[in-house]
Amino acid sequence: MTSQILGELPDGDGFASRYEVQQQLGKKAGRRTLLARDRMTGELVVVKLLSFNSDFEWDDLKLFEREAETLKSLSHTSIPRYLDYFEVNTQNFKGFALVQTYIAAQSLEQYLQAGRTFTEAEVKEIAKAILEILIYLHEQNPPVIHRDIKPSNILLSDRSGNSVGQVYLVDFGSVQTVAASEGSTVTVVGTYGYMPPEQFGGRTVPASDLYSLGATLIYLLTGTHPADLPQKDFRIQFEQAANITPAFSHWLKWMSEPSLERRLPSALKALEALENPQVINSTALSVTKPIGSKITLTKNADALEILIPPTGFKGSTAFMVLFAIAWNSFILFWTINALAAPFPVNIPFALFSLPFWGAGLHMVYLILSPILKRIRLHLDRSSITFTSEMLGLKFNRVPPTPTQEITKLVYTPRTFTSDFQGNRIEVPPQLTVWAGVNRYQIGGKGAPVESELEIEWLATELSDWLGLPIQRE
Repeated sequence: MTSQILGELPDGDGFASRYEVQQQLGKKAGRRTLLARDRMTGELVVVKLLSFNSDFEWDDLKLFEREAETLKSLSHTSIPRYLDYFEVNTQNFKGFALVQTYIAAQSLEQYLQAGRTFTEAEVKEIAKAILEILIYLHEQNPPVIHRDIKPSNILLSDRSGNSVGQVYLVDFGSVQTVAASEGSTVTVVGTYGYMPPEQFGGRTVPASDLYSLGATLIYLLTGTHPADLPQKDFRIQFEQAANITPAFSHWLKWMSEPSLERRLPSALKALEALENPQVINSTALSVTKPIGSKITLTKNADALEILIPPTGFKGSTAFMVLFAIAWNSFILFWTINALAAPFPVNIPFALFSLPFWGAGLHMVYLILSPILKRIRLHLDRSSITFTSEMLGLKFNRVPPTPTQEITKLVYTPRTFTSDFQGNRIEVPPQLTVWAGVNRYQIGGKGAPVESELEIEWLATELSDWLGLPIQRE
């Protein structure tokens, strides 16, 4: 194998005398990546070759030169170090060579192909390491955008103690600086499945690397290439295939958001959101249970449950009680007399009373609900359910929805509005959890929870468990 490679490589101009080829690491049209030993230093190095063959395009040379220039300007322990760049012009090879340090580690792609699986904790550790590298790259002047983050371009050394291993980002062959992208034709590069939508159109920004990283992490968690996972509205539907906490799931959806405007804006913000999932707006809310609250909240890493007890009898319903007694007594009297009439004349009179019975029983329900009905909001890794329970019966207030479908948490403080006569009307506070097209609402007009402090407390707890920011309306 080595002799075959050597036969296709430059045999003069000092190349063979300086570098002893060990093996071929990669090959594609016009390019080749080799592992070689520097005869002068004795160290292993990586040599990238660009050949002026029949497949050569000028864009290839532009990217090759940019990779060399970029590596020369960078200095980071988790990025290969530039060693040399020179032109090769011999009888059997014409082109350029880029020499960089060799990192003795396998790629994430190799680990996946070997059957290795990654835990959520390990994936988070890898995510943090790459984000720290991206922070360094994006803070360069001008910012450096990798444009091809994927499992084969991330190296991972062997485990060390409790650490997943040292993480490296390699292959800067698609790199672009922000300055290079402005006012010039941009070469569309990247790998399908890891490229954000804007990159297909030739536009790349630092947040483009975040999408690629998000897709890479999804591959690590699911073991399935992102392009092979189902998509909906261009979003990667990974939730069912990944057994992870809701907070990390939402962070990944934020990273892999196809809309650039909705994606995390920077590697620094992404790292902050990963390390502190509880992202709440600047206006502080009540974070402790208000004194005197009868609401029960229980939570752990796997589930959160809110139990809202009956509010009890209120004096304002006294008139409804009296009216319901009178109404139902009259309907009972009517029905008894209707049934006592001769058959079949009694049948239509009895049937006539049915809608009135419906109205009467509805009034009884409205009276008993505050006394007997309790509301339960339950979330776990699989679904969110919202039920009402009364007299041993349970029914869903809103259909259950997969927890991964939860998109936002909206808090609406107490406000005031006016009716058509100009009278000032109070609108109670409310908290809404949106999951797909379903909305799960706590509070609001006529709801058992009207305390603004309780609503704020519940909003904080849900935000903490879901890893979602609280939006105000």
